[in-house]
Amino acid sequence: MKHEQDGVSIHIATGGVDFDPQGQVLVFLHGSGQNHLTWVLQSRFFAHRGYAVLAPDFPGHGLSGGTPLTSIEAHADWLIALLDQLGVGSATLVGHSQGVLVAIEAASRYTGRIDALALIAGALAIPVNDMLVETALAKPAKAARIMTSWGHGPAAHKFDNTLPGHAFLGFGRRVMEMNDPAALHADLVACNSYVRGKDAAASISQPTLCLLAAKDKMTPAKFGHKMAESIADATAVTFEDAGHFLPAEFPVEVNNALSGFLSR
Repeated sequence: MKHEQDGVSIHIATGGVDFDPQGQVLVFLHGSGQNHLTWVLQSRFFAHRGYAVLAPDFPGHGLSGGTPLTSIEAHADWLIALLDQLGVGSATLVGHSQGVLVAIEAASRYTGRIDALALIAGALAIPVNDMLVETALAKPAKAARIMTSWGHGPAAHKFDNTLPGHAFLGFGRRVMEMNDPAALHADLVACNSYVRGKDAAASISQPTLCLLAAKDKMTPAKFGHKMAESIADATAVTFEDAGHFLPAEFPVEVNNALSGFLSR
């Protein structure tokens, strides 16, 4: 669906079901250089199982207009403003990578608005390689190719894809090409600049599930485990053969883990 926010057209995937703000709301938050297609195998799954799904494209990403945001704090404020305008009282946040930082920032500052968290392939801080940041500014298409390669586990590089007819590397590059050319650099700068993760985690009381990938080269699982240890009511699950793009690489397993957590 389309939503006008502060004069900007925002695209929000709802999993093919009309959004009901009175339902059990799940908000899927994508990572750097990504958009709602990160969640194509989660949004429909949960929308057709009774959840009210929102998978927004951040400004300047995917099918959303506007200028990319440049800080994690700004993303969290933007998210809460979106929920306000859609009439959502509270929601569960499901974040991937940069979306994890947005989720923990929102949960720490807007406690009453966030019911629970699912944090996928994330950490309390996500420092970015200087070369990648510079390349994202000068040659965003090259940076997207680098991230797509780094971000997938060994099976994807062997084209041993878990879904028939789905090429992870090609799909990953196409998703990133949809965004404003400035979006990836803005996202990486936002991740690099975020320093509140430890303090944010210490104030989170909501139930939290951390889904981590053992083959993650971009946000190594050891940092995800430290994140889980820093949150009072957190459980961590590690996928041994997965890379950073866990929702696409192992969608059935991710959906099953999320389902168990949400129905607890």
